[in-house]
Amino acid sequence: MSANGTRQVMDAVGIHRALVRIAHEILEHNKGTEHLALVGIRSRGVYLAQRIRKAIDEIETGGSIPFGVVDITLYRDDLDRGLQTPVVHGTDIPFAVEGKRILLVDDVLFTGRTIRAAMDALVDFGRPQSIQLAVLVDRGHRELPIRADYVGKNIPTSRREQVQVRLAESDGVDEVVIEG
Repeated sequence: MSANGTRQVMDAVGIHRALVRIAHEILEHNKGTEHLALVGIRSRGVYLAQRIRKAIDEIETGGSIPFGVVDITLYRDDLDRGLQTPVVHGTDIPFAVEGKRILLVDDVLFTGRTIRAAMDALVDFGRPQSIQLAVLVDRGHRELPIRADYVGKNIPTSRREQVQVRLAESDGVDEVVIEG
């Protein structure tokens, strides 16, 4: 642990290995890519979904998996508290959700509220056959009955600690650190 209370729990190699393992698990569970679509939750979930998609494409040939982005800003259950001014970046799901097995991707699973909001946003686009969840980090402390189907790493934390996922696409480095 560093002097400022920050400790690295995953480096770039660890993140890459976790995502490739998740890609293999997705293919095994779904018996391929038929009817599968990836949807990343803004913002880091989008980058992770893109990486998983690339790993799946490298493992299994036969066409690229449909890809979309969901912005949960307007679906959050804490907007009415007036604590924040929401900034909407937009949702882009350029395929029919109906009948698809949607793989929702996020960076950290904590209380489950982000995932609930993402599922609410998704069903506004249609009724998928199923929704599966992949996360890089599951840190526990669920407030809703939500669990990930695919987890890169389980990291037990205290509520006062913060898990920071830093990705090259947005932060210039690939790492997961715990602060506090």
